[in-house]
Amino acid sequence: MASLELHAYALEPPTWLVISGSLVPWDAAANVAELITPVLPALPDSFRRDGERAVHETATVHPSAVISGPVIIGAGAVIGPHVSLRGGVYLGAGCTIGPSSEVKSSWVFEDAALAHLNYVGNSVIGHGTNIEAGAVLANHFNERGDKTISVVVDGVVERIAPRKFGAAVGPGARIGANAVTTPGTILPPGAVVGRLELVDQLGDQ
Repeated sequence: MASLELHAYALEPPTWLVISGSLVPWDAAANVAELITPVLPALPDSFRRDGERAVHETATVHPSAVISGPVIIGAGAVIGPHVSLRGGVYLGAGCTIGPSSEVKSSWVFEDAALAHLNYVGNSVIGHGTNIEAGAVLANHFNERGDKTISVVVDGVVERIAPRKFGAAVGPGARIGANAVTTPGTILPPGAVVGRLELVDQLGDQ
């Protein structure tokens, strides 16, 4: 499970962000707001604070972006036009969130890039990940009566407690345009998802 612990998705998390070694992605994604809220008062002076929003002074945020705290936007990050950040979001240094993308209750670590029109819900995005335009990381089984989400860990199917969980995307992964990952997807470091591909690791289970 070490490769699935939250700190494994970060290149070099800042000292003020304490990440438990035992925190797995689905628990981390379910509790982003609760985990980053206590950090806000301790952020360095290089962050501009506005209520529950903290934006590094070197980050660029388009005026049309809608940012609902708690949220931390790291150094050099770029937030494009009409982006929506909500439900607790951590964006590491050097991240890029393209126009009209929505990120909800997620961790996006250093130098990850999301192109325009992405939806990332209740997910963990590893450093150096690149997600092309129109990709969706779904966090909810709208089409099923049973909304329970399961993950596959070391070949074993495990039902998880959170009602919503999108994906854990390993560092350096590549997700092609208009691809969709179903709830509970686990992608290893360097994974490649093709354009228009559906990732459904459990099928009808």
